[in-house]
Amino acid sequence: MAELQIEVVYAHAEAQTIIRLSLPSGATAQDAVERSGILSQLPGQTRLIYGIFGRPVPANRRLSDGDRIELYRPLRVDPRVARRLRAKPWRRARG
Repeated sequence: MAELQIEVVYAHAEAQTIIRLSLPSGATAQDAVERSGILSQLPGQTRLIYGIFGRPVPANRRLSDGDRIELYRPLRVDPRVARRLRAKPWRRARG
């Protein structure tokens, strides 16, 4: 059985964590995250979304050699709402 070389990545405001692993063929994204131990470094993060190279994937997605599993936090603010809030002061200034 071939070994898969993968990375598990989590980024936050201060830094990013990258963990390189070897997993057996047929491993899933969830297997990689659990094996990496990264969840112990993320207390309170219960609703993480998995992705591979910027595309969301289900936790049971089988991995390919070289995959980079990314963990995404839920958004705090909808990007459209944030953009609208940033634009308010600019609109008032223009009159």
